[in-house]
Amino acid sequence: MAWLAGYCGWLLQIVKRNDELKGFKLLPRRWVVERTFGWLGRYRRLNKDYEQLTSSSEAMVYLGMIRLMLRRLNP
Repeated sequence: MAWLAGYCGWLLQIVKRNDELKGFKLLPRRWVVERTFGWLGRYRRLNKDYEQLTSSSEAMVYLGMIRLMLRRLNP
């Protein structure tokens, strides 16, 4: 985790749910990343990893997010 903080400037936080809770309990704001991956998975180039270079894959993610933002701005 120190490498991630030093290299990328990110803080990795591992959240453990409470063992006393029974059943499914949604953790606050943890679903946002999963929702975003679900949105990006709708686009043909992003549902599988077709790209050989990480820069190409990153560009496809940017294009997918641009398309999502444009559709929200002008429905």
